[in-house]
Amino acid sequence: MAAASIMYCRVKKVGTVRPWATGLSGQLQRAFVTGVPALKRSELQAASEDFSNIVGSTPNCTVYKGTLSSGVEIAVVSSSVASVKDWSKECESHYRKKIQSLSKVSHKNFMNLLGYCEEDYSFTRAMVFEYAPNGTLFEHLHVREAENLDWATRLRISMGIAYCLEHMHQLSPPVVPQNFDSSTIYLTDDFAAKVSDLDFWSDAKGSDSSSATNGSTVTDLDGIVHQYGIILLEILTGKVPYSDEDGSLEQWASGYFSGKMSLADLIDPSLDWFPEEPARALCEVARSCIDPDPKKRQQMSGVAARMKEITTLDPEGVTPKVSPLWWAELEIMSSEAS
Repeated sequence: MAAASIMYCRVKKVGTVRPWATGLSGQLQRAFVTGVPALKRSELQAASEDFSNIVGSTPNCTVYKGTLSSGVEIAVVSSSVASVKDWSKECESHYRKKIQSLSKVSHKNFMNLLGYCEEDYSFTRAMVFEYAPNGTLFEHLHVREAENLDWATRLRISMGIAYCLEHMHQLSPPVVPQNFDSSTIYLTDDFAAKVSDLDFWSDAKGSDSSSATNGSTVTDLDGIVHQYGIILLEILTGKVPYSDEDGSLEQWASGYFSGKMSLADLIDPSLDWFPEEPARALCEVARSCIDPDPKKRQQMSGVAARMKEITTLDPEGVTPKVSPLWWAELEIMSSEAS
């Protein structure tokens, strides 16, 4: 759950951020149309108020919030390494492969990579992502101060995650988030899900390979299906993946799957209402995802198809109503046309 604190904590106040007065640079404008750009440190510095607007951190990176002149918010994830001397060839290789991998995802339920920055004089290794301002799924399910999610919102979130994972698994090679749980799923203003893959610096320092950069094995894909089942159980029950009182969520939910617990006792008591039959069907999806035998688990394409049958939500129904990336694209194209 370390990633839960990485960014966007709703209970942490953030100062007012002045817009990027000069607007988007020509380089950044072209990038939104043609691909992921290499940005200048000065551009990110201006957007994030001289790297003062910190919204999260881990031992290996700092996360800054930035604002463009259009009002589009961005997240700048920067390595905490301060000198090129401390940045190994393995780190550089991993960093570049990570950029290449994430640039292929491009899904509306993914926290898309917008750009990157690498400079050696004022040493910088950073990535720029979309910003999702509504906190994490973990916070809304498990933190009292966060806004509670109703049944319809939970369905929309779970379906958005499934569509995104299906897309990532169908890429060649498949892309697998290195850290995937409810604390790495962010929510937009209208509570659409954004799967993220931000915290990778520790992996870069300790490994010369990564499932998210060098291709993914069947085990990796099975593991993500299993994790999706855990997240779906969290959404249904409102319980954390592990607690001293109940043990693992899988173990606790086995009481329902074995017939020793009622559906009413399983479902999150904070929900004012839920439809019984769809709830039972979703429980069965979760059960199939967490099957102890990976060979018996469906692929994400099968999971997404079954989820669509239950929720009746198509990809458009789970897409953020206003996406910063597409908003910026439209602004750029309209300015170029004029």
